[in-house]
Amino acid sequence: MPVSVRSFAKINLGLYIGPLRRSGFHELRTIYQTIALSDTIKVTVTAGAGIEIRCQDPQVPADESNTCWRVADRVLRSLQRHGKVTIQIEKKLPVQGGLGAASSNAVATMAALERELGEALAPADRLSIASAVGSDLPLFLLGGTVLGIGRGEEVFPLADLPEAPLVIVSPTTGVSTPKAFADWDELARQSPELTGPDGTARIDGFSRSVFSWLTGSIAGVPAISGNRAEKVATTPLLDFVRAGIENDFERVVFPQYPELREVKRGLERQGAQYASLSGSGSTLFGVFESGEAAQQAADRMSADGYRAVVTRTVSRKEYWEQLFV
Repeated sequence: MPVSVRSFAKINLGLYIGPLRRSGFHELRTIYQTIALSDTIKVTVTAGAGIEIRCQDPQVPADESNTCWRVADRVLRSLQRHGKVTIQIEKKLPVQGGLGAASSNAVATMAALERELGEALAPADRLSIASAVGSDLPLFLLGGTVLGIGRGEEVFPLADLPEAPLVIVSPTTGVSTPKAFADWDELARQSPELTGPDGTARIDGFSRSVFSWLTGSIAGVPAISGNRAEKVATTPLLDFVRAGIENDFERVVFPQYPELREVKRGLERQGAQYASLSGSGSTLFGVFESGEAAQQAADRMSADGYRAVVTRTVSRKEYWEQLFV
């Protein structure tokens, strides 16, 4: 019997892009949040050799470029195990949608393969494999609300935000992350104020905003704005948003894909308390006051021709309780 694992999606609650590092990757700051939408990964190990990817979605590669294939190969080599590994990917999440589907699929493959082999990797080996395959993979080793720094692969668990209703809109447009970064580099060359003289000003600003949010919403002390103390917002997520968090990719993705800007405006018109692009896109999300308000907004946007679904944030505890199907 194959081992089945739920592969949760994520959204980015803010994403700041810093300068290029010597590694060729940009310095990033982001808050990841896992959500209830998911794919399902099924892994079987039999006698033989090789790795086979099965998926009905033609957009999903079935060769060594697939993140699931790359993770499975590294797991086998790390554990010094052999066998024919079959990975079945049941897709519901969009490809190139900014929800971390490929990264989540890969970490789900790791978890399923460990259980199928009856042998666990050391935590350090899990992290090493995940970060080697992709920047977004390590967040799925934690789940819940996660701070990402470096190129996004250095992850730190934060206190989970209270559950929040969301509307996820997934346009058919696919956004290339490498192109989005290239467009950002061109914009930064034309607008030096985006990075500052040493390239770290906005990154430092993100860190200050997160510190203000954590000491206000999580620790329960007054957040400071200007010269006066404000009462901490009753919704920690919105308190975080009010700290000035945004997604830098919107600056370059929206001019290239104006239809995505219209989706964000549509979510705001439908009552979203906060709406944003997730990652580099093309998926957008809106945070709503209640599940009922989210459902009404999704119904109206669906009537307008958008692929809109209602979901919610998933805590770290629920993430691990629901991981194995």
